[in-house]
Amino acid sequence: MTDPTPDTPAAPGPRRRRDPLGRAPLLLTVPAALGLLILVVPLVTMVAATDPASLVAALGRDVVREALWLSILTSTAAMVICLVVGLPLAWVLARVGFPGRRLVRSLVIVPMVLPPVVAGVALRTAFGRSGLLGEPLLGLTGFAFPYTTWGVVLAHVFVALPFVVISTEGALRAAGPGYDDAAATLGASRWLTFRRVTVPLALPGIAAALVLGWARSLGEFGATITFNGNYPGLTQTMPTLIYVERQSDADAVLALSLVMLLVSVGVLLALRDRWLVTA
Repeated sequence: MTDPTPDTPAAPGPRRRRDPLGRAPLLLTVPAALGLLILVVPLVTMVAATDPASLVAALGRDVVREALWLSILTSTAAMVICLVVGLPLAWVLARVGFPGRRLVRSLVIVPMVLPPVVAGVALRTAFGRSGLLGEPLLGLTGFAFPYTTWGVVLAHVFVALPFVVISTEGALRAAGPGYDDAAATLGASRWLTFRRVTVPLALPGIAAALVLGWARSLGEFGATITFNGNYPGLTQTMPTLIYVERQSDADAVLALSLVMLLVSVGVLLALRDRWLVTA
């Protein structure tokens, strides 16, 4: 008599990998969860409180479309300028050794920690009609930055350029100078190396820096309204429009804020390969 054929064992399912360091202590996980709630709950409640009809109605208003378009236009123009001047500045900080480099980097970082209203005041003292640079510019060309769309672009450049420079410098440093040295040994000039070696290697980081700067520029409020006022179609961006609407229409404020949230989420998704990575 033969034994019955034994059942084929089921394939083992995916096993959860145990942390070799052991369970995370509650003294760390509980504050971590609290911090997450502090960040997430306000966003969730804002989304829940927004009436879809109000959102549709808000997007149908001419002043909202003008403010959204102006925000996108000025932020994009600011990033073009940040690329033109920020990439060389980041390269100098990452690749060129010179006395005072730490001081220069510190000066680049200052606008990141400066209160936005103070940034607007600083822009006015430099580029206002009676400012150090603004007065001779007005006398020579008849043009003044304040209360113009170009003034909005200038304010955006001032607040977003540090983000672009510091992030780009990090990308250049991550690429390492070894490839530059190899190109130099083959007879390439520094300009050729910059164009054909340095920038292509750091291109993903440069793109991420520009997207980050664009998002920062899109949400700029304090320096913009201090330096340029709030004129519909000319200097009124989405953040300044939200500031005005909050005094009269709470539903419109929620709808406009949701639009900005959706744009911010879109920026995060654009950077998912850089930030949303798993170990």
